[in-house]
Amino acid sequence: MTMYNPAHPGEILKEDMLEALDLSVTAAAEKLGVSRRTLSSIANCHSAITADMALKLEGLFVKPSAEHWLRLQMQYDLWQARQRLEAA
Repeated sequence: MTMYNPAHPGEILKEDMLEALDLSVTAAAEKLGVSRRTLSSIANCHSAITADMALKLEGLFVKPSAEHWLRLQMQYDLWQARQRLEAA
């Protein structure tokens, strides 16, 4: 099922996880073992969630699963690719 203009998974991470848990990017980055810059780039929709990051997020938050994070990223990436293809 194709989603219409899906949210970047970083937006979901920022709003549904970090903000909902009152967790700063700095604190979450420390817990994840990544730099603040890396997590901030994802949360601000400038970078993708990789398989490694998905596993780290799963380890920190338990839910959603790593597979869920990767599905969100895939849906976002496919939507963006389709838009570029249609615009060409």
